[in-house]
Amino acid sequence: MEIIKYPSEKEVQEAIAQKEPLLVLISFDGKTVIMSHVDEAVEHYILLMKAGFSDKDIDKFFRIVLDEEGADWTFVCPPDYKNISDRTRRIKQFYKDGFAVISDVLQEIGFMVGINIPRRYRRHFNAIMEDE
Repeated sequence: MEIIKYPSEKEVQEAIAQKEPLLVLISFDGKTVIMSHVDEAVEHYILLMKAGFSDKDIDKFFRIVLDEEGADWTFVCPPDYKNISDRTRRIKQFYKDGFAVISDVLQEIGFMVGINIPRRYRRHFNAIMEDE
């Protein structure tokens, strides 16, 4: 796993020590993690660009805001996720994969916290419930 700490290892470690919130991007395969103090990057797509990626790559990453109390998952399932055409199956797979990958990464970087999907991102779940 490659962990990119922006703008530096020292600054991210200081943010962690001060219990400041972090923006974290985790590639869908869990092999690339990008972390930054939330004030350093402000938005996930900005962090992605600051780390040297294209902002068009945003749909290749799980996006979380992390602190010692938990990980808030910006749950936005890309329309082409794993080339699954059925919307309900696609969202369910994204959910399943996301919890597995995010949990593994959080443990690897030393955060034993719960994963929360804020209410504003739960519209996908409402759609799944309506489809069933």
